[in-house]
Amino acid sequence: MAAEKKVGEEAIAVHWKEEELIQPKEEFIRQANMSDPKIYERFSEENYPECFNEYGDMLSWDKRWTKTLDASKPPFFNWFVGGKLNACYNCVDRHLEKYGNKAAIIFAPEPEDEAYQFITYKELYRRVNEFAALLLDMGVKENDVVTFHMPMVAELPISMLACARIGAIHSEVFGGFSGKAVAERADDAESKVLITIDSYYRSGRLIDHKARADECVNKCEETKIEKVLIWERYPGKYSSPTPLVEGRDYLINDLLKNYRGKRVKPVSKPAEDPLFLMYTSGTTAKPKGCQHSIAGYLSYVAATSKYLFDIHPEDTYWCLADIGWITGHSYIVYGPLAIAATSVIFEGTPTYPDAGRSWRIAEDLDVNIFHTSPTMIRMIRREGPDEPAKYDYHFKLMCTVGEPIEPEVWRWYYEKVGKKEATIIDTWWQTENGGVIGSNLPALKPMKPGSCGIGMPGIYPVIFDEAGDEIEKGSGKAGNICIKRPWPGSFQTIWKDPDRYVDTYYRKYSNLESKDYRDYYYFAGDGAVQAADEYFRILGRIDDVINVAGHRLGTKEIESSSGTNEEVAESAVVAKKDPIKGTVVDLYVALKPGFEPSKELEAKIRNKVSTDIGPIARPNRVYIVPDMPKTRSGKIMRRVLAAISNTEDVGDVTSLANPEVVEVIKKRVQG
Repeated sequence: MAAEKKVGEEAIAVHWKEEELIQPKEEFIRQANMSDPKIYERFSEENYPECFNEYGDMLSWDKRWTKTLDASKPPFFNWFVGGKLNACYNCVDRHLEKYGNKAAIIFAPEPEDEAYQFITYKELYRRVNEFAALLLDMGVKENDVVTFHMPMVAELPISMLACARIGAIHSEVFGGFSGKAVAERADDAESKVLITIDSYYRSGRLIDHKARADECVNKCEETKIEKVLIWERYPGKYSSPTPLVEGRDYLINDLLKNYRGKRVKPVSKPAEDPLFLMYTSGTTAKPKGCQHSIAGYLSYVAATSKYLFDIHPEDTYWCLADIGWITGHSYIVYGPLAIAATSVIFEGTPTYPDAGRSWRIAEDLDVNIFHTSPTMIRMIRREGPDEPAKYDYHFKLMCTVGEPIEPEVWRWYYEKVGKKEATIIDTWWQTENGGVIGSNLPALKPMKPGSCGIGMPGIYPVIFDEAGDEIEKGSGKAGNICIKRPWPGSFQTIWKDPDRYVDTYYRKYSNLESKDYRDYYYFAGDGAVQAADEYFRILGRIDDVINVAGHRLGTKEIESSSGTNEEVAESAVVAKKDPIKGTVVDLYVALKPGFEPSKELEAKIRNKVSTDIGPIARPNRVYIVPDMPKTRSGKIMRRVLAAISNTEDVGDVTSLANPEVVEVIKKRVQG
């Protein structure tokens, strides 16, 4: 049994064993976009910040920049200052001559009896221009913020690119959010125009999406939305039972008939102007509007799409994320399209109508790069662990993004989904970061299950304890991971709240009195440990650390241990208040098909955690539940489980993918 290990308040207890290194296949290395190890030398601190000119050179400019980094007002940083360009031009127009007849976007509808839609770069150019002309006639001006509430349909990137073309700022709100959540963000952004859709498919149902637009308009408190522009899921056929509001609501597909053949010159924008706002989820506080620039952001996602995701123009790339989150903005739309990729957009859920759906799409479209989250991987593994072997697809590269992945889940992904052929990149980054900041370039470093690898080129991570002392690699101690130089993809500020930006991300470890950018450290809010081989393992949010009798335990480590039981599909750890210990661990578990709950299984799971980590980590209770409460993107809502454990109000759960399971869990836990 593992010895109990007591740690102080400044450290997170780490008990994970080091995993083996797995080399990428020679075939992959030979074809990789980046196989030159000198890239790490080119992007060393000695060559900073001019090293990022290499990324800027991947874009097309109306006027070249005169200064790579303006750090005169830290921690507010601007990249490629003096340059002018247009993001839409870089993602569409410049590809027309060479790749005009190549698919830019492949839309995969949820109903399998509907055909795939192949949108070439020429077709994308036409549709973006026509919608841009419509927006101008609707009164949308340069620098206006237009709020979107759109699901995963091709019209979403078309709308984004149309705004970028005319110099407007877009703010997409995840399609699964309530109208109230959209209203909060539209209010903050001061949007006068809302772009939405009448309906879309989810798990076999045609969802009335227009009703949420009405709710949004009615709940806006500070800003009056004057126009609601509505795409139709089936052009020419309004598919929502919610009536249109005369004088406010406009059907885009009807209006576009008047714009056939219209062309709009792309607005030449200063490099440091905002491209879009991306609001954080805001479950515990007011959502933060992360403001991302045009040139810094676009250059960073273009370069990482090419060097990290290894996308070639002839590849078919599928990121199974949602454009309502930063992953979709960066690695479904802007990054891939900037390098002339073919990007797949899937409307539905990966396990509907069955667990083979994802692999049928991969087989049909000859997808060879696959990108998803650990949450989705666990979901697919739970619903159909043997499904991948039934389909004839072959991935050269697979990605995991959004949260730490347990080594056990990583191995299933590698062995079953990737068929031991694909190279895996485990990526670490956040909404605020714009693009991946922690990962290995896949042809240059071996894989390690559960570890994201090293910092990306030009990214210099450091781990601090609470006192601000650096924790050495290989020490076995964990702390707060920070980044010690700005990078182009990072957000510029929080929209209309610069003080919150400074307080949240820089105050903890920076010298705010200094004018030297080298005295500023970006505080990510994640715990991490660095092995002797320099690989980082991300332990999750600092907020997710549970303090049990003076021991600070990372929830991910407990969940990982639970997941090594063959019966367990998903695990979620929450803190429960305790009069003696202060806090104890409650562990929620969902089982794989074919396994039944029992007291014996609960005991087995508790004992496995105790054996793997130590008695201090033994869960107070193990609750075997039919499913976890999840967002529409598949993320487990641990906040809801924590409220149940502590007999607190679970709040509004109507926007969850499965709100009905909350009552089932409450009865199981509270009686």
